[in-house]
Amino acid sequence: MKQEKRRFGDRKDGALIRDLDAMHFVVPLLYPNRCDNEAYISERIDLTNLNAYLARKNETEKEFPYTLFHAILTALVKTVTLRPKLNRFIQNKNMYQRNEVSASFVVKKKFADNAGEALAFIHAKDEDTIDTIHETIRGQVMFCRSDSKDRSTDSMEFFTKLPRFVSKTAVHFVTFLDRHGWCPRVLIATDPYYASVIISNLGSIKLKSGYHHLTNWGTCSLFCIIGEKGMNPVFAPDGSYEMRETLDLGLTIDERLADGYYYSKSIRLLKHLLENPELLDRPVSEEVDF
Repeated sequence: MKQEKRRFGDRKDGALIRDLDAMHFVVPLLYPNRCDNEAYISERIDLTNLNAYLARKNETEKEFPYTLFHAILTALVKTVTLRPKLNRFIQNKNMYQRNEVSASFVVKKKFADNAGEALAFIHAKDEDTIDTIHETIRGQVMFCRSDSKDRSTDSMEFFTKLPRFVSKTAVHFVTFLDRHGWCPRVLIATDPYYASVIISNLGSIKLKSGYHHLTNWGTCSLFCIIGEKGMNPVFAPDGSYEMRETLDLGLTIDERLADGYYYSKSIRLLKHLLENPELLDRPVSEEVDF
């Protein structure tokens, strides 16, 4: 993503959008909270082509196999790259264009009730493909499942060591810094709510896809829930159908960033990428005819 020279009014993580139309200028003033402006979209993906694609990729990759999660994360990164309004955020009643495309997710250190969690954060580049993102995820997962702590979790634990009245005051001050884009890097380096998109793979723990809220903290305007795979009817134009393995995605989006047509086209692109997964072998910045 091309970096513009920082101007007065910009944040360190985003550039102030100065050429908004009247509606998109006024709406953040009337509805300043992200949680009050959520639009939820559910989409079902036919996995026929994607399953075959992953099987081919894994013919030579045995140590850290390619998974649906890797493909979905790559498709989301490519969608956000090609549809830049998805990479905007509103904070302190102003709309900004994020400086980079990023994705975050939580890694469970092991599947147990009392097991800890760690935060993984990926900074995408225009030349990334599913192969480079797969390697980045491999490194993130290995780090998160070690005894090491990510920077944001380590910083948050500092507040738990303070007297409760002090920690409440400190957190209140940090939310003020967050609103103005002044949070210290050490606090938000791996904070998922500062990414372009957060992905939660509920299918890995045998749960269905569903709605997940956004937050007023941070800058993330897009949340994706991956549900459990299952067999469902896929209909042809003539009304006939066959049972295929499918996957449901739940997407929560800040509706203030763009209009419904822009979101509809963006979801069609995401679905097109997942049902034609060879496109994920191309750089995320490469345009797609869909």
